[in-house]
Amino acid sequence: MSYEKVAAVRSKIVIGLKETLKAMKNDEISEVIIAEDADQFITSQVEQLAEVLDIQCLKVNSKKRLGAACGIDVATSTVAIRK
Repeated sequence: MSYEKVAAVRSKIVIGLKETLKAMKNDEISEVIIAEDADQFITSQVEQLAEVLDIQCLKVNSKKRLGAACGIDVATSTVAIRK
């Protein structure tokens, strides 16, 4: 489900850890999508901030498929959807 959601709102997404964290801190994000096969050190930062800021956090199985849903040729561990 989340892969399709990302693909449907490509113009409103933020890709990658640094950009996701920055946008979350600036209150620009409505929800975050995290790949379960990504490094736990990376994803834990996003999960913790999402919990503090009360942002919905969804999980998908594959960072490679998440990157493809974003329209990029590389895997990504986190994607955020702008408000």
